[in-house]
Amino acid sequence: MYGRRPCQNNKNAACGNTNRINTNRMAPNHTNASAEEHTKPTDRGPAPLVLNIEKATKENNTFRTALWTGNHLQLTLMSIKSGEDIGLENHPNLDQFLRIEQGEGLVKMGGSQEKLNLQQRVSSGSAIIIPAGTWHNLINTGKQPLKLYSIYAPPQHPKGTVHKTKEDAIAAETH
Repeated sequence: MYGRRPCQNNKNAACGNTNRINTNRMAPNHTNASAEEHTKPTDRGPAPLVLNIEKATKENNTFRTALWTGNHLQLTLMSIKSGEDIGLENHPNLDQFLRIEQGEGLVKMGGSQEKLNLQQRVSSGSAIIIPAGTWHNLINTGKQPLKLYSIYAPPQHPKGTVHKTKEDAIAAETH
């Protein structure tokens, strides 16, 4: 790391590497937290976080849960019911990354609401990159919930956001 050989004994002082993170300085609720605790729908940002993202995404049953919110990006988990969609939207000032972990869908993107030129089927393992200012929607075309995670840069939703249903999300955005 930083141009040095990796340390074999994982002790900072013995390796002479002062660039390593001192885990004793991490927030108390994150030093001994199990991977299972990290899958609970609680916004853990901006503290450091390590988790099994596939497991957390597949276990999420809310339309949207902000799992980690920092100063420059946000990680949300989503579960879209069969036949539902995220809703046609545009984020003029942020880029977005989506990763499908379960299910099948149809992504539509374009320069205007009327011209969604890019239309592509997606499924487990698909990654979708949405540049700022691009109109987009993701529709669940499968029989099971579409499970995905989204990374917004910068954050899109207030820290700790949980929308159990799409209706909750729409209501929160209109207030």
